[in-house]
Amino acid sequence: MATMARWTRTRVPALRERHPGVPDRVWRSLEAVDGREFATAVAVMGLVVAAASADGYRTGGRSAFYQASLNGFGLHGLVHVAQAAATRGYTPGVVTSPLLVVPFTLWARGRLRRAGVLRPTRARDIVTGLALAGAATVVSHAVARRIHRATAAS
Repeated sequence: MATMARWTRTRVPALRERHPGVPDRVWRSLEAVDGREFATAVAVMGLVVAAASADGYRTGGRSAFYQASLNGFGLHGLVHVAQAAATRGYTPGVVTSPLLVVPFTLWARGRLRRAGVLRPTRARDIVTGLALAGAATVVSHAVARRIHRATAAS
């Protein structure tokens, strides 16, 4: 959250020039997110993670929603690292992903494995985890945008 506004302001123009095939609406939507909206989206995502965590706790880690969310959480961390590699520089999330996101996911999956409740990972589980993370991101930003539009209108 701390770096998103500055990163968008300083890096998006260079990325837009380097990647002319990316539709202009993608760049405009990225530039349109201000710091407050982004922080709200992160808070909404926190609620999704809390719901998945509560379900995992309730089921002793057996919950399909919890395990898919855990997979999505770890995979989203790898996406942040891939984004940094693709843009050949810093991107928001690239520092916390290898330091927190990926290690936590590996640790939690290890705990589930030792408890005998980790489902075997199949290719469709990877797709499901990424889809869940992507959908949660889209919903989080849509909710944040709606909250801030409603606040601005009143």
